[in-house]
Amino acid sequence: MIWKTIEKPKQGWAVVPNLLDYDQVRAEFSWQAARRELDGLPSGGGLNIAYEAVDRHAAGALSEHLALRWLGKRGEIRDFTYADLRALTDRFANVLKRLGLDAGERVFMLTGRIPELYISALGTLKNRNVFCPLFSAFGPEPIRQRISIGDGRVLVTTVTLYQRKIAELRSALPGLKHVLLIGTPDELRAIPDTKDFHQLMEQADNRFDIPPTDPEDLALLHFTSGTTGKPKGAMHVHQAVVAHHMTGRYALDFHPGDIFWCTADPGWVTGTSYGIIAPLTHGITSIIDEAEFDAERWYGLLEQQKVTIWYTAPTAVRMMMKVGTEVIRKFDLSNLRFIASVGEPLNPEAVVWGQEAFGLPIHDNWWQTETGGIMIANYAAMEIRPGSMGRPLPGIDAAIVRQRKDGTVEVVDAPEVEGELALRPGWPSMFRGYLNEDARYRKCFADGWYLTGDLAKRDRDGFYWFVGRIDDVIKSAGHLIGPFEVESTLMEHRAVAEAGVIGKPDPTAGEVVKAFVALKPGFAASEDLRLDLLGFARRRLGVAVAPREIDFVANVPKTRSGKIMRRLLKARELGLPEGDTSTLESD
Repeated sequence: MIWKTIEKPKQGWAVVPNLLDYDQVRAEFSWQAARRELDGLPSGGGLNIAYEAVDRHAAGALSEHLALRWLGKRGEIRDFTYADLRALTDRFANVLKRLGLDAGERVFMLTGRIPELYISALGTLKNRNVFCPLFSAFGPEPIRQRISIGDGRVLVTTVTLYQRKIAELRSALPGLKHVLLIGTPDELRAIPDTKDFHQLMEQADNRFDIPPTDPEDLALLHFTSGTTGKPKGAMHVHQAVVAHHMTGRYALDFHPGDIFWCTADPGWVTGTSYGIIAPLTHGITSIIDEAEFDAERWYGLLEQQKVTIWYTAPTAVRMMMKVGTEVIRKFDLSNLRFIASVGEPLNPEAVVWGQEAFGLPIHDNWWQTETGGIMIANYAAMEIRPGSMGRPLPGIDAAIVRQRKDGTVEVVDAPEVEGELALRPGWPSMFRGYLNEDARYRKCFADGWYLTGDLAKRDRDGFYWFVGRIDDVIKSAGHLIGPFEVESTLMEHRAVAEAGVIGKPDPTAGEVVKAFVALKPGFAASEDLRLDLLGFARRRLGVAVAPREIDFVANVPKTRSGKIMRRLLKARELGLPEGDTSTLESD
């Protein structure tokens, strides 16, 4: 289906978008100039993420400006100004210093979205240690793997998570020297070989001088799941803050005075890059919600906190679509001016639904754990082509390439031709390696390009369109079929809430398309509905592309970042090993 472009008004904004003239900004942009917008450590001490996010604001006019507002799941509210955040993160940096941690040593965090997580993350960076977030939903084995691979020295966690997931692992992690527990004194007294997080904080000085920090010093370690085997540790450096800051301005349209809510958990890269770092570098207010998704609660939060910019995930959008638009009408969301989404590509249906539900389209953008920040986006001042990832950020050069048999690549100049999405290396948040896996890292590059592993195409106007992961592409009777296209079409059907598509081996066609569909409330699985869906897809996609088989499922398996786990669907269908499922959101 060809979706009508959603136009953006050219005049009359209450807030003028930062990227008003895309071509001019791209032509004039340089990373050197972007770096000069940040202060750097005093006296030529280099570049430190936490200094740019906190200390430079705390020392100036934004000292008493609200930096973080934490909303607890039991109704608690805790506010932190930039001055508060500076004192608390200084304390935690001093805690690490007293524990004897050297620069570059890893500090792991295993908590929910609580204030201690954000304070610890920034304090870790001040002491030139490496922030390593973990999903609080991980089981013991994924936790053990990551701490072991990362050679973790310190773990910050809660009493509950420690007892459920860590206690049994301690003997298997001899390098883990210190466990800092968040809990009540009574709870902590019963747990040996741990330290009281809050007691250490109370004993620490609230002033810390950040040591000289080389921009290339390791700062962040984010683990990504492989299709098989152990997870990969993507390494990012302090220089990444330049990209976090710039993409916050252009892709998310941050302005002074904004109130920003990123729903992502810091256990994955969006929750760190845009849930912690980018909004703080801009000196704006971030909302942190401890609770999990509930549509009515979320709309109430948007109204009560007067959120202006909202960054969420396709999974959440699809869940809101299930609930419908009537509940939204109960709330005043007039402060909201920009909505963005990240994780799995956003289906065209969801973009259009956002316009209907909120009076605002949902702006998709594209990036990876490895890129460290947004690379391609739909912008506040630019038309939206629903289903498109948008156009590359200033300073980012993208192309569609094809790999030759000898390992070299050729750039595909023609529009509408599918190939691998590639980026020219050199942006500040580009990962600097996979921890202890140099050969694996080198395979990501060829002929001066970073190869993303994503299949995409570019239209005549420079908009990029996601097709699928290269490993997910279905080869059926000579056709290359991107599962995302089929999933998006199925979601146009009034009964479909979510869809996941795989290639199923077939002796004649090589593979045939099989779809797994979760239904909206009010619809029941039946043979008549299955036939209706098959016919619906064939009418829109053609017989060669449409699914041959459809199964109904309660939920389509996804990662916590919202990506459909097609390989897991395929493994289950074929009875194969499931590989790393540690990031699975639900089953």
